Amino acid sequence: MIIVPVKEGESIDRSLKKLKRKFEKTGVVKELRERQKFTKPSIKHREAVNKAIYIQKLQDAEAAK
Repeated sequence: MIIVPVKEGESIDRSLKKLKRKFEKTGVVKELRERQKFTKPSIKHREAVNKAIYIQKLQDAEAAK
């Protein structure tokens, strides 16, 4: 359960912004979307490898500058 302490005189908009930020950091929405469908472990592995290759290319391009 996410609890956001509201200080005296603090606007509701600011408190909602804090709540949304905490909610994003917990990753609840991401996990919920991930659980809606089954993804084979081989596909998860392939996506992780492709992401690693992409990041490596970016780092190599940055180092070459």
